[in-house]
Amino acid sequence: MPLVEISTLDDPRLDAYARLTDVQLRSRLEPERGVFIAESGNVIERALEAGMQPLSLLMEAKWLDALQPVIARIEAEHPEVPVFVAPREELARLTGFELTRGALAAFKRPAPPSVADVVRDARLVAVLENITNHTNVGAIFRSAAALGVDAVLVTPECYDPLYRRAVRVSMGTVFQVPWTRIGEEADPRAGKGAWAEDGLPLLRDLGFATAAMALSDDSVPLDDADLAAEPKLALVFGTEGDGLAPTTIAACDYTVRIPMQHGVDSLNVAAASAVAFWELRR
Repeated sequence: MPLVEISTLDDPRLDAYARLTDVQLRSRLEPERGVFIAESGNVIERALEAGMQPLSLLMEAKWLDALQPVIARIEAEHPEVPVFVAPREELARLTGFELTRGALAAFKRPAPPSVADVVRDARLVAVLENITNHTNVGAIFRSAAALGVDAVLVTPECYDPLYRRAVRVSMGTVFQVPWTRIGEEADPRAGKGAWAEDGLPLLRDLGFATAAMALSDDSVPLDDADLAAEPKLALVFGTEGDGLAPTTIAACDYTVRIPMQHGVDSLNVAAASAVAFWELRR
């Protein structure tokens, strides 16, 4: 396995870490050229366990011994993958802080599966409508993995689950929970709920009742008996602040609220998802 000492981030071999734009890192139109970045030994191991294809590792020299199990695994399965070793001051310039988690790894981004393939054996599914916070996306995936959600679907404008911060916050569970995008890329003028025009009928065709997590006069509490009795259920969560599009709420089979006290009317979407997943677990 090549061990390559790098003196500066200006080395073109580090483009995946230092110079590719988010658009390039998130490439969905050309997935064969897309990459994503995983951070820390545990997250890298989860990516490998999920069958992700590594392209390179980047770390400070002091982490070589601690990360030897990860390096050895990659060497056994992908002997051509280089390990770039860079000075601490260069890595601090790259990340904005000392690389306390040990390593970064660039992986090839897999082609997204179809919605039908992802939910084929699923009972409980989460749909993330236009959630524009990487921390929330990662936290929802972590709760989904911990609490038995079978799949996650993200709308076209939802932030990328494979973005580095989302992967880190999820602790690598984005590689454990099956997920894909639902809905077509739409003209921005069509509104944030445009995905639902085709996406919600698709879920119904696949046997799912749909439940919008939102406050409304006709909402049912999360512990509603009819909701719990649904054999297949898709919970739809909206972004912070604006929540779900009114058209999405109107098109769902249920509107669901979490009963609360002390005049609190809502929770952070990541917290709300964890409560809902726990209540509706198998």
